[in-house]
Amino acid sequence: MVLAGLDAELGWIRDVYSDLHRHPELSLQESRTSKLVEERLAAFGYSVTRIGGTGVVGVLENGRGRAVLARADTDALPVAEATGLPYASEVDGVMHACGHDMHVSALLGAAKLMAHGRNAWSGSYTVLFQPAEEVGAGSKAMVDDGLVAKVPRPDVAFAQHVMPIAAGMLATTAGPVLSAADSLRITVYGKGAHGSMPHMSVDPVVLAASIVLRLQTIVSRETKPGDFAVVTVGALNAGTTSNIIPDRARLLVNIRTYDNDVRATVLAAIERIVRGECFSAGSPREPDFEFYDQFPLTNNDPAVTDKVTAAFAAHFGSGAVVRASRQTASEDFSRIPDAFGVPYTFWLLGGVDPALYKAALAKGTVAKDIPANHSPYFAPVIDPTLSIGVQAHVVAALSYLAEGR
Repeated sequence: MVLAGLDAELGWIRDVYSDLHRHPELSLQESRTSKLVEERLAAFGYSVTRIGGTGVVGVLENGRGRAVLARADTDALPVAEATGLPYASEVDGVMHACGHDMHVSALLGAAKLMAHGRNAWSGSYTVLFQPAEEVGAGSKAMVDDGLVAKVPRPDVAFAQHVMPIAAGMLATTAGPVLSAADSLRITVYGKGAHGSMPHMSVDPVVLAASIVLRLQTIVSRETKPGDFAVVTVGALNAGTTSNIIPDRARLLVNIRTYDNDVRATVLAAIERIVRGECFSAGSPREPDFEFYDQFPLTNNDPAVTDKVTAAFAAHFGSGAVVRASRQTASEDFSRIPDAFGVPYTFWLLGGVDPALYKAALAKGTVAKDIPANHSPYFAPVIDPTLSIGVQAHVVAALSYLAEGR
C-alpha cells in the first residue's frame, strides 16, 4: 500500500513546509525553492528537468500503463506576514499568503510515497512544480519552453489548492470551479489645459468617470440574469495637481467570468463603451487597450472529477468530501493540461483548524473570523492539512495508475 509509510515521512514533510514558509520567493524568483525541489526529486529517483526558468518537472517511469501529471505552484506574494508563527517569513514584505508552500510540500511527500510504492502501480507519474501562478505567467512560461515535448503526455492532470475551509475536508466539483480573469489597462486621451480654462480642454477625468459609470451596466443590463460576470474598475489615475487638466487618464479593469461566450460579450461591451464615450467627449485620439495578468477558466472534466471524488470518498469517507462551490478567484493551472489536450480536475484542500471553523460557522462569522488567502494572517494548520494534501495526491494518482494491478 503506497500510503502505508506516510506517518514515517510526515516529519521531513513538515520541515520542508516550515522551511519554505520561512523563505518565500516572489513570482519568477523561486530559485531557492526550485533547487530544494530538484534535490528532493533526484533523491527520490525521478528524472528531473528545469523548464520555464524556475519551473521543475520530475518524471517517474514505472512500466506500461497510464500517465498522470500532478502540479503544485511555488511562488509567494508581496505581503508582510502578521501571523506570529514560529516559522513566519524571514523575508521582509514577502509571504506565502496563498498556501503554495503547502502545495509544494504535499506534492513532494506524494512523490516520495509513489516512488517507494512502485509495486502498487504502473505507468508514469509526473510531478510539476510551477512558478509564477500569482501573476498568471508560470504555466505559460513552461508551455512556451517546450513542456509538451519534454515530458510524457499525461492521460489526466491534477492540482489542489488549500482554502479557508475546515482541515480534513476536500471539496470537488465538475465544470467551472475557478473563474477566468482578465486585467485590462485602458488609456483614454483628452486635451490638456489650465484648470481655469476648461473650455480649452477635452477633460479625460470627466471622460474616465463617465466610462466607469457606464461599465457598471454591463453586468446589470447586458449580462443575462443567472450568468456570472464581474467588472471591477480597480484604479483610475489622471493628472498631478488641481489646476491642470491632464491630457490622458488610465483605468485598470478586472473581469471575471465562468463562460467563454460571456467573457467575449463582456470584453466587447467594454471596448464598445470606451470607444463610444471617447467619441462623445471629442477625444483627439483612439483609446489604448492593453491586457495583462490573464488567467484561463478552470473547468473540471466531469468524468475525471467523478472518478477522483469517488476515490476520495472511498479513502477518506464520504463525510470528508463535499461539493465545492464555484470560486471567483482564478488560476493558471489549466494552461498545462490544455497544452497537452488532456482532461483535468482541480480540488480544494481544507486548511483551517476544524474547531475554529466549526465555531465560526455556527456564529455565521466565517468571513470575519477566518483569514482568507492573500491575507497577512493566512496560516493553514500544518496538521492534518499536510497529511490530507499528500494523501489526496496519492489517492488521485492511484485511481488511474493502480488499475489492473
